[in-house]
Amino acid sequence: MPPVRLHTDAELARDALAAPLLARAVRLARWAEPGRPVASGGALPESELSAAAELLGLAGDEDGPLYAAQAWQLAVDTGLVEIEESEEPTPGEASSSRPGGESGGDGDPDPADGEASAVGDFSAVATSGAELRLIAEGGPRDILDIWLDGFETVLADAAAPDLNDIADQIGEDGELDLDALDWNPEEEAEFLDGVLGNLYLLTALDEEAAAAPVPLPALAASMIVPEDMDEPTDDILEEVSEAMVRLDDQFRLLAPTGLIDYQPVDEALIEEVDGEGRIQEPETAQEFEDEDVSRYGMVRLTPLGVYAVRARMVEAGIDAPAVGDLADKGAGILLEALPGHPEPAAQAEAEQWLARRTPEGAARELLAAARGDDEDAPLRRLTCQQTLSLAGVEAEPALREVLDDRHLGGLARVWLAERGVADVPEPSEEMVFWLTVDTLAAQLATEGDSAELRDLVRGLVDQSGSFFDSAWRVDHPATADVLEAMGRLHPDKEAAKEARKAAFKARSRA
Repeated sequence: MPPVRLHTDAELARDALAAPLLARAVRLARWAEPGRPVASGGALPESELSAAAELLGLAGDEDGPLYAAQAWQLAVDTGLVEIEESEEPTPGEASSSRPGGESGGDGDPDPADGEASAVGDFSAVATSGAELRLIAEGGPRDILDIWLDGFETVLADAAAPDLNDIADQIGEDGELDLDALDWNPEEEAEFLDGVLGNLYLLTALDEEAAAAPVPLPALAASMIVPEDMDEPTDDILEEVSEAMVRLDDQFRLLAPTGLIDYQPVDEALIEEVDGEGRIQEPETAQEFEDEDVSRYGMVRLTPLGVYAVRARMVEAGIDAPAVGDLADKGAGILLEALPGHPEPAAQAEAEQWLARRTPEGAARELLAAARGDDEDAPLRRLTCQQTLSLAGVEAEPALREVLDDRHLGGLARVWLAERGVADVPEPSEEMVFWLTVDTLAAQLATEGDSAELRDLVRGLVDQSGSFFDSAWRVDHPATADVLEAMGRLHPDKEAAKEARKAAFKARSRA
């Protein structure tokens, strides 16, 4: 994977604590600190659930109890709340439990004392767990570890089938018929991982584009429509529609974790067809152009989401670098890696690498790593030149040391000239041509026959009518290949012919 720029641990920890689901779970864990009677396994009884919803300010929301239950479950799953099972059930007395441990009246015991607070028998007591103390006393990494644990449980829930579907497929023997359910847990988890991976890749490749949310239809299509399919079939479009409905449900569940920013699908667009949800799509191209695409759902990974998806990739053994990973590596490793980075990430990586060293020391290390006549050397030197452009004038002594170096003298003169340094000797014609061939070889390695390289080739030939008469004599391992490429790229037939002749001379000379 291409590298991503991560926010600092402190910034990510603040985002994690501000995420609705974890914030609610922490409040409920503190509420449970004195002790709360619960059912075996930790489920809150209905009266306690109502009290929890009230504590969270969700009493007026019809889904308040559901949100409270989700937050409570997260608190249990992450260790913010611990459940102590009793050998025998504790008989409950009728009362109305309210957050804060107030008595329900009529002499009922205070629920803050850990006694029963609702009708029924409870076989366990919930108290605050050790992880709650880490929230207050631990460092950013401790908070992120707790958040990641919670995210994993929610992600597993998101990949699970709908509870109503499960209930319909439980036989008389109490066993779940997975075949009838038409649900493959591995495939569903892989699909959701793939969707998050696509969002991650978009973020890594283009940070500016990733700042804008992705339309849900485009995201679903990226997982289903084959790359070589010009026009999706009706069956493929139906699959995309089904995937959008599924992703809409999953993203609604994931959004409170802080993983994503999500604008759900407009409920008016969802219809039931043969018992399954479908997205109503515009019937004509004009209707599609006129439609507000945001009604179909919009999603993007948050910085916390980028951190989480990368953490899962690394755990799975995927090479998912982060900017800054190379800061303590040698110059050779840096120069080899940077060409594969998107431009903003490459600059940020180079800046962090330089920040660990003095300008002069960094320049000397980079220049030493840039030498060589191997196939990758031109690209190393171009990357060295780009990295050195970020170094301060304090690097000047290291650049002056290589002015007479065949590999490095040209780029050293360019660096010194760009900074207006005095007393820089003029390069020889041989050095100018060698640097030109070296630069073109490096750009061919990264760009191929690009439009930018075509313009550069044309400009070089136009500036010097006798370019090819001298270029074929250049003592550079890539001379013939560069001239051959110039023959392909130059739009003028006569110039292209001269380039091919020069390439032949270079090969004969070699």
